[in-house]
Formats: sequence, structure tokens, C-alpha cells
Amino acid sequence: ISARSAFRQSSRLRSSRRKPGGKEQAMFTKLLIANRGEIAVRIIRACKEMGIRTVAVYSKADAESIHVALADEAICIGEAAAKDSYLNQERIISAAIASKAQAIHPGYGFLAENASFAKLCKKYGIAFVGPSGELIDRMGDKDAARRLMKASGVPIIPGSGILENVDEAKKAAKEIGYPVMLKASAGGGGKGIRLVKTEDELEQAFKTASSEAQQAFGDGRMYMEKYIYPAKHIEVQLLCDEQGHVVCLGERECSIQRNNQKLIEESPSPGVTKEKRAELFEAATKAAKAVGYVNAGTVEFLMDRDKNFYFMEMNTRLQVEHPVSELVTGKDIVKWQIRIAAGVELDCTQADIKVRGAAIECRINAGGVGKVNFLHIPSGPWVRFDTFLYQGYEVPPFYDSMLGKMIVFSSTREEAIRKMQSALCELVIGGLPNNIEDQIDIIRDPVFHSGDYYTDFIKNREG
Repeated sequence: ISARSAFRQSSRLRSSRRKPGGKEQAMFTKLLIANRGEIAVRIIRACKEMGIRTVAVYSKADAESIHVALADEAICIGEAAAKDSYLNQERIISAAIASKAQAIHPGYGFLAENASFAKLCKKYGIAFVGPSGELIDRMGDKDAARRLMKASGVPIIPGSGILENVDEAKKAAKEIGYPVMLKASAGGGGKGIRLVKTEDELEQAFKTASSEAQQAFGDGRMYMEKYIYPAKHIEVQLLCDEQGHVVCLGERECSIQRNNQKLIEESPSPGVTKEKRAELFEAATKAAKAVGYVNAGTVEFLMDRDKNFYFMEMNTRLQVEHPVSELVTGKDIVKWQIRIAAGVELDCTQADIKVRGAAIECRINAGGVGKVNFLHIPSGPWVRFDTFLYQGYEVPPFYDSMLGKMIVFSSTREEAIRKMQSALCELVIGGLPNNIEDQIDIIRDPVFHSGDYYTDFIKNREG
């Protein structure tokens, strides 16, 4: 019997012995998770606490995955390739209808920001745990979002509109001034972005970024922004209900990145003053209200060395780094996503949100695939490892490389850094290459300790 199968038998036997708890008022009774890995596990756990039954969907490659064992029901939706399973909208909708799920939570990645999927859920009377398809469309077009933010009084980075060809890009770059950033209008996750320092680099960068965007998003349109350097990547977490209330759950510092992919996040940002925080919250609230945003979302900003900040984009989904905001505010963002999708009104105002202590998250990524032959997860007060791993699990080669997220909380940033270092030193994932040692080196770096770091941190360390 496999390790995962043994876990499934044990888990479900224990579940059957529990007396059913009461469900939250005005809440779904069954929810389908259209995702995999650690975020599927995270959503299932939130639903268990809320008295909601869960349906897992999985590819054939994920038959032995923990999220399949934890859910109350599980439905195979196709082959290993994401396009044949986790990106197959019709199969996921069919699974929801067959299981009588009233809502679908998309997690992040895959279909989380897919407007057509949100609209398909609505068509079949299934609640989508996120904003409407129309709103995803509106904010997914980065150029249109920039124009809307500017009209709403939110500061934006100087830049261009949609660039139809290389000649238009060259003209815009001359007006803006080098260096510039080429960005995909339908972009996200670091895809379709290129830094261009001179005109000689522009033509090749434009073609490469546009091709990458077309492949990743089915949309190769590009626009251009002035390159803000050095810059901090600061984002504000929002919860917005159907009644028009908006609250900011603090800000996150996400400047430790490699190739535009985040590695470490923390909250609050060590580079944001109390006064600047109030300005960021005001701008993020304006952005949300300008589009009539509903559910959890994130407004992302770039902040220069002089503390000037500029709107970058709005993420219309749950973020990988949401746990640090949960730990400093005490708000369970996943539960509130589900409540808001069910029409529940927020139970707090901005005045009720108090950011306390400091939280740090390190993303643990695989450098290859293989079987987990040894696993030790650290524990202790305010130490959390969100993962889908178990000893004996064979990590499939078909999906994202993230194995889990180490998250710690303490009363001060200094203590949180020491706690993270201790936790990382104790974390062992045997059998496949990973970046634990790299994360330890970053956490120990004096520049990270100072808090005065920018998005070029990794480049400077490795250059």
C-alpha cells in the first residue's frame, strides 16, 4: 500500500468518526478546488474549519497527491499535462456539476485569473471564489488598468499605450527615456517582461517578450514603462465585499526576486514609514473602488529610493504570499474569500485592522524532480510550512517547481529573521534538489537584515 493511500484511509476513517460541526450562516455546503499542491491543501483545511465539504480534482499524475486524500471527494479530470486537466474548463465544470458543488475556488495559477472560466461558472450557476469575469477582464488588461488608475488619481509609472510594432516601441522609448521596461498587456507571474537599456536591444527584446506573452497568455500585445531603479516591490492586500466595503490588510515587501519571480516576502515592509503606509492604503482603496472590486485582491506598487510609489498592476486572485498578511493581521484570507463569494459582509472596518509583529515567507522550490526519501518539517510557536509533500511522495515533472512555503511570525522583525533562519536550518527535504541553502544565505545577508534592499538584490549578490 502506498504512503498516500495509507494516509487517505487513516484520514477518512478519522473523519467518519467525528461528529459533524455546525456550518457558518449563509455559507456553501460543498466547494470544489480547481487546483493542486499546497494551495489545494490550504483551501481544504479552511473549508474543514468552516464546515464545508470539499471536492478535489486531480490529473492522473496527481493520483497520489495529499490534496486528493484530504478532500471529502476526488474526481480525476485528465492526463498529466495541465491543458488536459487543470486548465480544462469543461471538465472542471462537469466535475462541479456531478458532485453538486455550489462553488469553485481556483487557488492561484491555472484558471485563477481566467475571465472566461469565471464567466463559465456563472453560466452554470456555480459561485466563483474571486471577482467576476468582467472585472478580471478589466484588470487583466494592464494597459487599460493603467489608464483607469490614472483617471482615478492613483499614481502610475510614466509609459506608453499598446505598442503595435517595433517602430512604435522605438518612438515611445525615445519619449520616455531609456532604460525602459517592456511588459505584456495580459502579463503576470514575471512572463513577457524585458528590461531594455538601449535602442540596440529593443527590437530583439520586443519580439522575444511578445512571443513569450503570446505563448503564456494567448495575447502578445506589449506596452512600455519607464524603468524605476532602484525600486522596492510593495503590494497591498485587500478584502472587498459585495456591500462596497474595502479593508487593507497591511502591505507586503516582495523585492527579493529572481527573474521577476518572488523568493521571499515579508510584512510589514521595513522600507515603508507610517505616513507612507497610509498613502499606500489610500491609493489601493481608490484602485479597488474605481473598479468596484469584490473578493480578495492585491494592488502592486513600485517604490523608488525617495519613497515615491507608482501603481504597477492589480492581481485579481489569492497571492502565494498571503500567509504573511494573515499572520500580522489575524485575518484568514482564504476563509474570507469564501465568505465574500457567498455574499457575507466583512465583519470589520479599516480602523479595526491592526498590524502587529512581523512575518516572513520563504518559497521552497525544487531544482529537479524525484522521490522525497526523507522529510523533516520544523515546528514551534508561529512556525508554519504550507506544503503538499510527504515522505515517499514522487514529485511530478509537469507543474510549478514550488514545494512549499516556510512562514514564521514574531513580535519584531529581528526575531522573525532569527526564527526563519532556525526553521530553514531544520527543514530537510531529501531526495530532490531544492533551494533551502540559498534561502538561508539570503536570510543571513546583512543587506537583507538592514531592510534597505531592492529588486536588484539577487542580481547584486550573484553578479
